Amino acid sequence: MSDTSTHTHRDLSIDQQLALRTAAARLGREFDGTYGTQTIERFLHTSYDQFANRSTVPNFLPLLAERFARQRLQALARVEGHHRDGKPVVLFLCTHNAGRSQMALGFFTRLAGDRAIAWSGGSEPGTEINRAAVAAMAERGIDITGEYPKPWTDEIVRAATVVVTMGCGDACPIFPGTRYENWDLDDPAGQSVEVVRPVRDEIERRVRTLLDELDVAVAR
Repeated sequence: MSDTSTHTHRDLSIDQQLALRTAAARLGREFDGTYGTQTIERFLHTSYDQFANRSTVPNFLPLLAERFARQRLQALARVEGHHRDGKPVVLFLCTHNAGRSQMALGFFTRLAGDRAIAWSGGSEPGTEINRAAVAAMAERGIDITGEYPKPWTDEIVRAATVVVTMGCGDACPIFPGTRYENWDLDDPAGQSVEVVRPVRDEIERRVRTLLDELDVAVAR
């Protein structure tokens, strides 16, 4: 790892150092010709920082950092005009990125397929996905257990065609020229599956409406 990393070798185990070096190499191959080693390592290490202070599973930190760094680099490539595929990008934001925004992401990804892109984030990311939300989505055949609470960053917000906010209030980022929608939905935090089901169903309805407005064909 480079000397510009915010981590010293004393901060990381040997396994974590190796995992981050491997992650940097993978990202380097993926973004070859777009971003250099210094940029990739900076995004990887700052992504690691986002999770280091609140993760309950330290061994997963390099994997989370790699996934988040990849998303951030993809967003940056769109902002800087390196990647133009014409697909709309929707960013779902809530407080903990554990319930509402994750359900919206799940529905959007299932219904849009590869015809549009969706990301999610939180103003105060939690440590795990809401279990009632996971169960409610499983009832609809959508598995969101592979997702994880994460923050948002400027490049992710700037890359979005539409930013959908759900209860993050004044903490939600505002960038001129970006379309914003606020969905007033109950927070599933601490609720039972029975309470979450109506929220889930309203989210699906709104996601379908949004996809129709974006002229994205819905998967059958």
